[in-house]
Amino acid sequence: MTFLDQYHLVRKHTEDICSLLHPEDNVPQPVPFVSPPKWHLAHTTWFFEEFLLKPHLPEYNAFNADFSFLFNSYYNNVGKRVLRANRGAITRPSTAGIIEYRHYVDMHMELLLQLKAGHEDVNQLIELGLNHEQQHQELLYTDIKYILSCNPISPVYNEVIHWENQHNIEDGFITIEEGIYEIGSDGEGFSFDNEHNRHKVYLNQFEISKSLVTNGEFFKFIEAGGYNDFNLWLDEGWSWVNENQISAPLYWHKAEEGWQYFTLSGMQDIDPDAMLTHISFYEALAFAEWKKMRLPTEAEWEVASNQLNWGRRWEWTHSAYLPYPGFAKPDGAVGEYNGKFMINQMVLRGASCATPEGHSRNTYRNFFHPDERWQFNGIRLVKP
Repeated sequence: MTFLDQYHLVRKHTEDICSLLHPEDNVPQPVPFVSPPKWHLAHTTWFFEEFLLKPHLPEYNAFNADFSFLFNSYYNNVGKRVLRANRGAITRPSTAGIIEYRHYVDMHMELLLQLKAGHEDVNQLIELGLNHEQQHQELLYTDIKYILSCNPISPVYNEVIHWENQHNIEDGFITIEEGIYEIGSDGEGFSFDNEHNRHKVYLNQFEISKSLVTNGEFFKFIEAGGYNDFNLWLDEGWSWVNENQISAPLYWHKAEEGWQYFTLSGMQDIDPDAMLTHISFYEALAFAEWKKMRLPTEAEWEVASNQLNWGRRWEWTHSAYLPYPGFAKPDGAVGEYNGKFMINQMVLRGASCATPEGHSRNTYRNFFHPDERWQFNGIRLVKP
């Protein structure tokens, strides 16, 4: 596959995800951490225009001078931007106008790829842009799910998607022996800067589960009063539970006929044997405490990963999101991609059912605040 083919394949997948939406679905922003689908369509295009076309394509004319302000996410080096919580107020331009913007940028990216073929600096930026867009494809699925979940009639996005009902295929534990191991990117293939540099870690012997926690296992936690026992929770997590009146995972609802959860295929009965998802770090840690186990560190997870079936849920670790030894941010706006978020966030490892094909590897470091749970995340336990 040529670089141009790869570019068009990734770009088309984003539009395919949004093709099932009604026009009105593209606008709402029910909470600040969710972005409207049409904002994703525009922002992923803005990335290519801002970082590739403007600096590298001679005499390129921007599609619309306002778009740099409207669709910048968090790049202070680029200029001012709309606050994240206000993205839902961008009712104009229309979604049709944003699709026109995408096609305009794609046309000029084809020209850039022809003119700059073989230019390593340009190719690296394009590869970063494609991986950036794949990150937003996963966010599109999770944001669409949250947006539709706020609709009183629980509409169906796609009746053939049943990610919430995925099952484990193994059980039991594996033992990882005490020793010195290496983690982090080895430089082969694409990786983000936060995966660098490869370095040694010392691990004590540990036993890690070959399966993820299931809905049925978490039911028992709820029935045992897990959400009401402050002894199981971090102090901050206990405050989160009480301030937000949390009593079940996100999207779970207790109906007269039993527990149900909202899915991309509408409201469904909860499958007790399916892998738990949409769980916060606070809930994951409280459940582990209740089971008298713990969460793995990210180093433990990576070392064990070659012996695990992973990739259908992002897996919480008990590791803070911090730089690896020797980490250095690139200069300029690209340096804002990861490094400045290395505070108050926890690392998740693996991938999820919503992760695009070819976008996962065992060195990938995802990160979210400990209260966030709208991603397809789950729990893997380690014996103490």
